[in-house]
Amino acid sequence: MRISRLLLLLGATAGPLYVAVSVTEVFTRDGFDATRHAWSMLGNGAYGGIHSTLLVVSGLLQVCGAAGLYWVTRSRWTTVLLALYGLGMIGGGFFTADPGRGFPPGTPEEVPVSTHGILHFVFGGIGFLGLAAASVFLARRFAAEDERRLALCSWATGALLLVTFVALAATGGPAWALVAFTAAVVLVSGWLTAVFLHYRGTA
Repeated sequence: MRISRLLLLLGATAGPLYVAVSVTEVFTRDGFDATRHAWSMLGNGAYGGIHSTLLVVSGLLQVCGAAGLYWVTRSRWTTVLLALYGLGMIGGGFFTADPGRGFPPGTPEEVPVSTHGILHFVFGGIGFLGLAAASVFLARRFAAEDERRLALCSWATGALLLVTFVALAATGGPAWALVAFTAAVVLVSGWLTAVFLHYRGTA
């Protein structure tokens, strides 16, 4: 089971890597305001390649974690849905979000919606829906294993991600929706790390 343990370890690094690099970018990229700009907009500008690459690498690590989870649990749907989240991140890395709201500096407040901007949103939406659905399957599995804390966290993080993503999409991105969605992404990243490490310990 060495392969499964390695794959789960790789999956466990995806969330911390994505959050740590993104937070660093937030505080170092000129003109970026976390209350006005989504993290995905960091894929624009002179250093946009950093965030785009981060999305692709993090997505690949998530897919590795999903594969490792299958080796341990043989749960096909959970594996597929978690892999879908990873593929959504990869797609989001290849198709950058549209700039706007003055970021990168010099960008108008409003810009026309582009094809790559639409595809970024589509890939992100598919990935987040897959992750929210995976949380349901994992919550049920954890409940059956009498892992009540992990079951509760699975229900809560999946619901929070879904609600905040829908709110962000429906409202056009006011400060409260951006901050809430960003917080949900951070919490979900930590939850996924806990899931992968839990099953690594049983492999």
